[in-house]
Amino acid sequence: RIPLPVSNILWEHCIRLANRTLVEGYANVKKCSNEGRALMQLDFQQFLMKLEKLTDIRPIPDKEFVETYIKAYYLTENDMECWIKEHREYSTKQLTNLVNICLGTYINKKARQKLLATIDDIDRPKR
Repeated sequence: RIPLPVSNILWEHCIRLANRTLVEGYANVKKCSNEGRALMQLDFQQFLMKLEKLTDIRPIPDKEFVETYIKAYYLTENDMECWIKEHREYSTKQLTNLVNICLGTYINKKARQKLLATIDDIDRPKR
């Protein structure tokens, strides 16, 4: 038998990895309709409900990480720039996808380039 503290640590790492994998999966979408965004939220809620039955770990690790990313799909162009600057926990790829998929059809090329430049400026110190 695995001692409870060890089991909890294993669960925490598995949950964190699963949540990070969900965000990475969402960052790989090529198109996203309003219905698709709603399904992302619904799928994540179902995942959380099943997870809460499996483990007593509370709060769920990285729950906000996933929820915040999904909610970003609903942001406007102006809000997206602020959001990008505030949420440095996401990778360049994840942020770039938000700009290209969420706003790609709603904003002009110049506005998209401005947002992508903002992402690049944030990423520059990491290099």
